[in-house]
Amino acid sequence: MNRPMTPVIYTQVPRIEPALIERARALSVADLHEGLGAVLGRQCLLRPAMRPLFKGARLCGQAITCFNYPGDNLLLHAAIRVARAGDVIVATNGGDAQGALWGEMVTHYAQLRGLGGAVIDGAARDVDSVREMRFPVFSTVISASHPEKRGPGSANVPVSVAGVRVEPGDLIVGDGDGVLAIPPEHLAAAIESAETRMAKETALRERLASGATMYDLLGLDAQVKAAGIDEIEGTWRDAE
Repeated sequence: MNRPMTPVIYTQVPRIEPALIERARALSVADLHEGLGAVLGRQCLLRPAMRPLFKGARLCGQAITCFNYPGDNLLLHAAIRVARAGDVIVATNGGDAQGALWGEMVTHYAQLRGLGGAVIDGAARDVDSVREMRFPVFSTVISASHPEKRGPGSANVPVSVAGVRVEPGDLIVGDGDGVLAIPPEHLAAAIESAETRMAKETALRERLASGATMYDLLGLDAQVKAAGIDEIEGTWRDAE
């Protein structure tokens, strides 16, 4: 039965097998993006405005989602309350810069709780302190704007975050290339494809080190010919 769209906090999310999460943790966003395929990979990739607060930030954990009223972060705190160690808080207020959703004290508390990171479609603040703590936070906005704690909002419901629908329990993977939100039903196939891709790239590096060219190994000559591109021995001035 569908629940009416009223403010609500769900305390549980569907859980992914821990071994599968650990396999995903060893992979990059780029590899998993490719592993998802040309269409699904784009559908799962958050907009480039979602950036890490510091170089080297990485996260991999299940999404605990929350929608916050613009200028307010009450439901962010509700989401943290029901999160487990390793989970990633995925918070949005629609991307509004008013009312920072994340800051220094919540970072300190999230670390104490053993959470895996935060993805914020909206403002983060106290970024110098957050960077010193090395807790992985990604956000679309930096602003010192003060947040209220009045609601309304919801926690652990599907939310739209930086252009992507994120459901509670999706696997969130982030690094310097961006953030992916992977539905659990597609995770195993994405991991297997990404691991295969990594093995092929390892073999490719070995052949490049032996003197092969990337142009030949990737079969790009055929692609150039298929595109109708002429190759002429000489300079562009020779054609004048």
